Amino acid sequence: QVQLVESGGGLVQPGGSLGLSCTASGSIFGLNNMGWYRQAPGKQRELVAFITSEGSSTYADAVKGRFTISRDNAKNTVYLQMNSLKPEDTAVYHCHARVMFISYWGQGTQVTVSS
Repeated sequence: QVQLVESGGGLVQPGGSLGLSCTASGSIFGLNNMGWYRQAPGKQRELVAFITSEGSSTYADAVKGRFTISRDNAKNTVYLQMNSLKPEDTAVYHCHARVMFISYWGQGTQVTVSS
């Protein structure tokens, strides 16, 4: 079994910054892509960004230039630095990891952007 433990998130004003982190543990041999998805109330879960074990990253158009994903393979941890946050970034952010072609999810952490 694989466990994903997220930290970070919270309340921030528009234009502010927040950082998220997610650490994978358990049966993680073959850990490949790690990333973040988000789900706003009444909307489907959507990709925010993901990064391969080699460090290649992909971003949703809505966050390009504002969010940065990174990972520390030695710590099995993925990070998401979110800058210039907008109210429409408000959502529950879920960590995702793929291990040997199986997807695992974190419990989610709330990010609220509001004045």
